[in-house]
Amino acid sequence: MVLPEGKKIYFASDFHLGIPDHATSLQREKRICKWLDEISGDVEQLFLVGDLFDAWFEYKNVVPKGFVRFMGKLAEMTDAGIHIEAFTGNHDLWMRGYFQEELNIPIHHEPIERVFNDKKFIIAHGDGLGPGDNGYKILKKILRAPLSQWLYRRVHPDTGVGMANYFSRLGPKHEEDGPKEEFQGADKEWLVQYCLDILKQKHVDYFIFGHRHLALEYPLPNNSLYINLGDWIYYNSYAIFDGTHTKLHYYSSSEKKL
Repeated sequence: MVLPEGKKIYFASDFHLGIPDHATSLQREKRICKWLDEISGDVEQLFLVGDLFDAWFEYKNVVPKGFVRFMGKLAEMTDAGIHIEAFTGNHDLWMRGYFQEELNIPIHHEPIERVFNDKKFIIAHGDGLGPGDNGYKILKKILRAPLSQWLYRRVHPDTGVGMANYFSRLGPKHEEDGPKEEFQGADKEWLVQYCLDILKQKHVDYFIFGHRHLALEYPLPNNSLYINLGDWIYYNSYAIFDGTHTKLHYYSSSEKKL
């Protein structure tokens, strides 16, 4: 794909709508919708790279309540012809056909490759990639199994969604005033190791991931770049490909928190 003149590709992840409480989540949702409004003039494609919700489970005829401003804004954008693609994350891996059917937004469960202006991208949420984290990888296979999802749908939605929210909150506490993630060094960062393994097989210009809650541009061999998109809890960060370069940006012209 060749970007039309003046158009850009945007990447964002880890909105975690739903936490830590309704009021805070609603404030974040309004901020995200304002950002989506502001980019609508020059966005050619938008990639939402996972963990849009802190917990999400789609029943056959029921989806979690709330987030109507966000959903409505996405519908407005796709109705206007803006191409949007979304990824499941470790918090919303049970997204299925709702986004495709209602919002015309395809959902990806695995990494994808795209080429824009002769630049090759690999895009994924990032959970379960690279070495290590074997316990989560096993759990992910179990949770994504059709039988597991079929059994979960036998649970009443009030109970099922409540359980999803409960278990989601047992994980790391992603809060604005909480401790932020730290880069552990290339040898300990599984996503960096994943990138390096891929680069042994082929050239990739940009690896775009979420998941780690790090707003990070990390140079790799052969002019490749790993970008972690950060989040909208602490950083309000996203990336833009302008046709030549891909760089991190921070919303509201506010300085990055240190």
